Amino acid sequence: MFFVVKRKTLILALTILICFIVSLTCVGVGDAQVVFFGKSARKVPVYSVETEEKVIALTFDAAWGADKTKGIIDILNSYGVKGTFFLVGFWIDKYPEETKMIAEAGFDIGNHSKNHYNMSKLSKDDVVYEIESVNEQIKNLTGITPKYFRPPFGDYNNTLLDVVEDKGMVGVQWTIDTLDWKGLSGAQIAERVLPKAKGGDIVLFHNNSDHVLDALPIVLEGLLNKGFKIVTLSELVMTENYKIDVNGVQHKDSAS
Repeated sequence: MFFVVKRKTLILALTILICFIVSLTCVGVGDAQVVFFGKSARKVPVYSVETEEKVIALTFDAAWGADKTKGIIDILNSYGVKGTFFLVGFWIDKYPEETKMIAEAGFDIGNHSKNHYNMSKLSKDDVVYEIESVNEQIKNLTGITPKYFRPPFGDYNNTLLDVVEDKGMVGVQWTIDTLDWKGLSGAQIAERVLPKAKGGDIVLFHNNSDHVLDALPIVLEGLLNKGFKIVTLSELVMTENYKIDVNGVQHKDSAS
């Protein structure tokens, strides 16, 4: 009888130990990180920034068309604020003057890949090319080397984020998607931004969407009336001494 009890106790102890180990290596759902003894197995880009300030960044992805680029710059300048453009390489090839215009206006420029591919489906060498070639294009035209990378379609994996980090850059997504590319009216776009805006948010627009010029004055006035300060990514997103939690929120690394 003593042997039986001891054996059951041993099995129970082993079961508890296995459950404990599994709990330390549990897999999150969706974009959550997987944690193995405190280390991230799935990396996450920045979706927003932890801050007590009412600051928000407006970003504009540029892949097709440039008719409204100057209008975006003029509207934001008229309100005394700046934004951030994420540029695709083939867009830069087609619109070098607009690229220089963005830089000369004092706006941030981020890297949005060379060919607007799904980055998670590329080899590491192809990922490196997609990023390095655009950094070189932008530097040659403007003298600026981008600090931020946004993956097309928001599609990323560890390989991509490893390369981004190796280049001394930060991967950036968004917390508010205007869905302006769907042809929403200016009022509809503003309604997707204003009710949910909070400090540290990053808003996604597209530089040539149908009604971006109609939406911007409504969005800007609404945010400013709510007491927000509109900033560029370089004023919001840290490039050193930070941590990113499982939800993609960037925190200042107090240990640093």
